Amino acid sequence: MARKSAPAPAKSAPAPKRAGVAPAQPPADSKRAPTLTSHRGEIDRIDKELVELLNRRAEVAVEIGRIKRGQGLDIWSSSRENEVVSRALAASKGPLQPETLRLIFRELMSGSRALQSLLRVACLGPKFSYSHLASVARFGEGVEHVPVGSIAAVFEEVNRRHVHFGIVPLENSTDGRIADTLDMFIKTPGLKIRAEVRLRIRHCLLGKCERGQVRRVYSKAQALSQCRYWLGKNLPQANLIEVVSTAAAAEFAQREPFAAAIASHPAGEAYGLEVLDANIEDQSHNVTRFAVIAERAESRTGNDKTTMIIRLSNEAGSLAKAIAPFEKNGVNMTWIESFPTAEVPVDRNPTYLFFVDVEGHMEDENVKRAIEQVKKRCDRLELLGSYPRGESVES
Repeated sequence: MARKSAPAPAKSAPAPKRAGVAPAQPPADSKRAPTLTSHRGEIDRIDKELVELLNRRAEVAVEIGRIKRGQGLDIWSSSRENEVVSRALAASKGPLQPETLRLIFRELMSGSRALQSLLRVACLGPKFSYSHLASVARFGEGVEHVPVGSIAAVFEEVNRRHVHFGIVPLENSTDGRIADTLDMFIKTPGLKIRAEVRLRIRHCLLGKCERGQVRRVYSKAQALSQCRYWLGKNLPQANLIEVVSTAAAAEFAQREPFAAAIASHPAGEAYGLEVLDANIEDQSHNVTRFAVIAERAESRTGNDKTTMIIRLSNEAGSLAKAIAPFEKNGVNMTWIESFPTAEVPVDRNPTYLFFVDVEGHMEDENVKRAIEQVKKRCDRLELLGSYPRGESVES
């Protein structure tokens, strides 16, 4: 006999909806999307912390300056500031560019130094010349930049202790040595190279007229030389006029109609000139090396170079014999320039001085040994200083 299946359980009726009550929603995200106001608030909080930290850093720098004065040490140390910047760049993971951080730390250290003592730095002026820009690149704005009228005057200001440091052009990657500077190193024994500045030179054609209307171009002789091919191609009709500095050229171009200057972009801004063309230098990598001169050299850093003057008698092979110890001791020579001596005997050919750069510090054992051996093979050897190798910076 068939068995009857059990009846299916009755379905429960749905719960009645209560009037005016919305159905339950999933919990909303507790974090709101950032807004312009919230971002600005975060910036304000960070800025407040930055200001407190910067001032605390300046207080510590002032204490360091007090200790230095007590020990008779210089307030400014090229090697120490290079080390600070290098550590900051190494610690950065972005997004700020290295050059931005470099400028920030340059002015931070410059302002901190000014709280300890206001340094005076002589440079070939006027303001916004490339020598002035090199001085700013090395020392920042927290010093008194003292513009003078000639390279000789820079040496005189340092030699007479009217300023703490001077900055002079040493060589250019396009035109080579700066003869006036080498001559003053010969005439002013005792002054040392304390640091170097490798300034990237970007020339602009500046004026208040159209480029095709330019009839006169003012600039320093070296700047005209560094742009000679561009000028010949683009302004063959213009009269080229040499003046004492690129900044002085900008001043002439400001005053005269149909005149232009070859100078830096900052000089154009200072004198209210338009950039008629930019980066007109014939060589894309146009760098001028400047020397910071002082009464004493810099301490070792492990990344140094040494500059010296060697005087040799006018004999065949004298130069090769004199510099042989550098190779023997594993010292790399990076620069050599000949310079005629002032005294030329009537019955003899002129003798020459040689300006030489080698890698390493004069206190490094292999450099010291090589120098002693070179000294025995020449008529005269004068050390102009050991100092940290500089990297190229923008003008």
